[in-house]
Amino acid sequence: MCKEMYDITEGDLNPEFLFTCVSTRTEEEQNYHAHDFIEFAVIMGGKGKFYIDGKDYEVEEGDFILLNPGTYHRSKAGYSKEGLKECYIAFSGVSFKGCKSGYFPSFKGNGKIIKMADRMKKNIFQICTVMNKEARECSAGRYFMLKAYLIQILCLVVREQKEEKQEGEGKGYIFQSTGKKYVVQQIMKYMEENYREKISLEQIAANMYLSSFYIAKIFKSETGDTPINYLIRLRMEKAKEILEISPEEPIKEVAAAVGYSDAYHFSKLFKKHYGISPLYYKKDSFS
Repeated sequence: MCKEMYDITEGDLNPEFLFTCVSTRTEEEQNYHAHDFIEFAVIMGGKGKFYIDGKDYEVEEGDFILLNPGTYHRSKAGYSKEGLKECYIAFSGVSFKGCKSGYFPSFKGNGKIIKMADRMKKNIFQICTVMNKEARECSAGRYFMLKAYLIQILCLVVREQKEEKQEGEGKGYIFQSTGKKYVVQQIMKYMEENYREKISLEQIAANMYLSSFYIAKIFKSETGDTPINYLIRLRMEKAKEILEISPEEPIKEVAAAVGYSDAYHFSKLFKKHYGISPLYYKKDSFS
């Protein structure tokens, strides 16, 4: 297998998932303890404190806490009656580059806590919610589903840290060439399967757990065009096929079939692309 595939780990990313749980803490945890595995604590609601390695940390919704093996900690609960909503995810068996085997890389500045940006917070909260649901249902393949969700979280956190670091250095995040091609292929595949629907760059980015900025940058570097222009070109080609096969089809229906609710806007795009309006193109197809 190509070594470029292992851009964040020393080998394959194959963690051992241990457990996950979501709970709301209203009383201070009494047990000041450490583990021999990695634990993530995600604050999904409220405000409170965590006591980590002899130091108090203020925490609130959107905070992501890293507890590596040997890190002593306890939750000091919330400041309100509603308490502190916490999601815990525990795992082992990882080996990240530039980091001791069995540990997760420290956050920027050797920190233990990051405040998640809105995009990351939305994605992490969503995964935590489905993980908790999966853990409770005990369906077939439960362990593998939980492990798959865990891998998504690991990649999201590492990616966020790398992107933040590169932005701080005045550079965009650098993807390996094979990674770029794969991302672009997935974007094209998504468009080809969903061109009939309303599609936005933000929607594509959310589905791929990437920012719209990086999606646009990668797509442009690999194809020389923007994702939106590619989508328009794809839709125009599909519309031309419809008009050639079914020239009796109303323009409004053709527009809707390729993702446009506004027939006038569709006609303008078609004429700009082919130099002739869809109405005249229909007449040429009939003749």
